[in-house]
Amino acid sequence: MKSRDNYLELIQDRLQYMPIVALLGPRQIGKTTLAKMLSAQHYFDLENPDHCNAFQQPESILAQKTGLIVIDEVQCQPDLFPFLRYWCDSHPEQKFLLLGSASRELVNQSSESLAGRISYIEIAGFDWSEIAIEQEWQTLWQRGAYPRSFLAPNENASLQWRVDYIKTFLERDIPQLGINLPAKNLRRFWTLIANSNAQLLNYAELGRNFGLSEVSVRRYLEVLESALVVRTLQPWHENISKRQVKRPKVFLRDTGLMHALLSINDIQLHPLLGASWESFAIENIITLLSQRHPLLTAEQFYFWRSKTEELDLFFEFNGKRYGVEVKFNLRPQLNKSMMTAKQVLRLDQLFVLGPTSENRQLADGIEVIPITQFNQMILNL
Repeated sequence: MKSRDNYLELIQDRLQYMPIVALLGPRQIGKTTLAKMLSAQHYFDLENPDHCNAFQQPESILAQKTGLIVIDEVQCQPDLFPFLRYWCDSHPEQKFLLLGSASRELVNQSSESLAGRISYIEIAGFDWSEIAIEQEWQTLWQRGAYPRSFLAPNENASLQWRVDYIKTFLERDIPQLGINLPAKNLRRFWTLIANSNAQLLNYAELGRNFGLSEVSVRRYLEVLESALVVRTLQPWHENISKRQVKRPKVFLRDTGLMHALLSINDIQLHPLLGASWESFAIENIITLLSQRHPLLTAEQFYFWRSKTEELDLFFEFNGKRYGVEVKFNLRPQLNKSMMTAKQVLRLDQLFVLGPTSENRQLADGIEVIPITQFNQMILNL
């Protein structure tokens, strides 16, 4: 198993000054493994009937315990949060690490009760900083970031794990989140989103293709976003002369799941290569930057598009403006869209990210960065 030192250090740091830390991420992403690496004195899983029953009277189970207490699948018992507010105030010798699989619901349920007492960390699968980037980035792209898929002994085993995961996610996990949608309907919707990966969201068109109202389409999309398998990227727009797009783009957060949903054996031979590469790059960039710079949250990343130009990723940090253009090209070239985006958005730096092995300056403030060097670039921001 690969070490996940970045997350371990982040959790340990937060626990030094916060009584409760919530680790949020989709199922099978490695939350429980991380918790066990912390050598917690006490571990409870609320999907375990015995533990769940015991927590009907949490005072009795937590009394006389000290140190770190891990409560897994905490979204199964949301009425625990008001109790934890009282308990952590009166028992400062205890620290709590809560693990949850439904980000939006868990944050909403806990934030009101635990405001000022809880810190949230969202965990993703393996990212570029956690693998041997020179040798393994193509494997990460093809198989996806879930540890068991990435670490599978061969491609067939990885694909089978993803196929089984999708089935379990739809038939078991979604109903446990309180969403009573037929698994076959949600799978078909998820597949439509995979086919629309890296494209502008058109709720009406998705509804027509799926035979649903726009309200239902938005609800289905919210389900997948809440379960941390889909990301919507909002457009950046400001007062300029150009007409700008104001609809979001949609991405599957894990390219391995995207490839499994669409039965793609080799993405580099598939028409959706560009969309998959864009999704792979943007998810890693957002994960790495938000992990290393707490002031940069996922909601502070955007794309920009006018009638004729587009920038794949835009963000502001430390008073500077940055852009990222994602190109699956061994030798990306300067184009009008890059020049316009840099000028109109007043970018301090525009990075062009590709699978190339060389770093090149295309113009003043526009630089080609190989995927293998992007981690170092992020550290230098």
